[in-house]
Amino acid sequence: MAMIVVLGAGPAGAAVALGLRRLGHAVTLVSEWRRFAALEGVSVRVLDALRGAGLHQALANAALPSQRQVNWNGRQHAQNIEFLLDRPSFDRGLREDLRTAGVSLIEGRVMGVQTSPSRHCIQIEGQEALSADFLVDARGRQAPALGKGMRGPETVSLLNRWQGSPGKTASAVESLADGWAWMARRADGQCYWQWTVDVTSAELPGKAMLLEYCRQRRRASAVARAFFADQVEVDLQLHARSSTAILSPQVCGENWIRVGDAAMAVDPLSGNGIFQSLSSALQAPAVINTLLHKPERAALAKRFHQQRVEQLFLRFARIGRDFYADEQRWSDQPFWQARQQWPDAEVAHAEADFAALRIERAPVLCDGFVDEAEVVITADQPLGIWHVQGVELAPLVRRLKQGEPAEQVLAGLTVEQGRVVRGWLLTQGYKP
Repeated sequence: MAMIVVLGAGPAGAAVALGLRRLGHAVTLVSEWRRFAALEGVSVRVLDALRGAGLHQALANAALPSQRQVNWNGRQHAQNIEFLLDRPSFDRGLREDLRTAGVSLIEGRVMGVQTSPSRHCIQIEGQEALSADFLVDARGRQAPALGKGMRGPETVSLLNRWQGSPGKTASAVESLADGWAWMARRADGQCYWQWTVDVTSAELPGKAMLLEYCRQRRRASAVARAFFADQVEVDLQLHARSSTAILSPQVCGENWIRVGDAAMAVDPLSGNGIFQSLSSALQAPAVINTLLHKPERAALAKRFHQQRVEQLFLRFARIGRDFYADEQRWSDQPFWQARQQWPDAEVAHAEADFAALRIERAPVLCDGFVDEAEVVITADQPLGIWHVQGVELAPLVRRLKQGEPAEQVLAGLTVEQGRVVRGWLLTQGYKP
């Protein structure tokens, strides 16, 4: 049995490890604890994705519902509910989920990895080196660069954290002339204000003055003053981290794979980091299973992962571009100029056109492996969609395009299958 080692115990690394265990693989995971206590705002969709990945303990006591206020382009409104994920509690739960699934955990800092065509040698601080047949890199933005990939405008997020007075859980987003801020407070009084700015044009002071500079900027915002009620800030801390959108030029080889932020890291405005991490991680176990057990499909498996990661990255990038374009007050400012036209002019959500649907052979996931099948290429699914509700779409679309009546084409489906397939056809512009 192959020795599979996962580097990183965030949502992406954990999801891959659990998926590999379900496929019968032995997995060792190496990780060090996060060095700062963070809070993340996530949607119900993210919680559902985490639950679907089997991360139940991680969710047990980590998410607090919050009504989110949005102040953007001079307008204020209450957006849907946001859930505040306490990362220390969440990370402890991740480890419980991994142990329960039988994943071997090694707590330690990875100092380096030496790779050969057949093996990987992993150096861990203060411990013996670890050998692996297959390596999963889920170390996030800390993963070493593999060359020059695609990068968005250089961006940094400055997270301010302090202890305030206990109160109601809440979160808010505010656009500013030179960036945007996300703020949150928990019922226990923990407060967070994260300011995201352009590295090139922000003209930030030196490290020694940065904390005070952030405090001044925060207090200059009427939205932030009202949100935090001008409370005393006890134990104020600052953590700076890159939030530049980055796509790795390579995300899969014969005996290694990258997932999560190690494969693609998105701008925090364009999509929740946890959701995009899971998006690339959930497909990885089947890709790895194929590389290990069906080497004749190696090229297909690598193409599947590479294409999916690239497509996800561009989708998130275009969503972010459109959010930035919604803010019109400061379109001439460097921060907004750089982000309102990147990565391209392609629409994020193309209009559906049934006549434009194409049928092609493409890699798909089937029974824990990457296989090839006929898929339907749509405006929103340029890599193709294979089936919905267990029904293969290509044969149905082909018959409909040949002029067969829908009643005849869908006659063999169950009531539920028929309902879901008809709904999908309508979203694709099909007019019965």
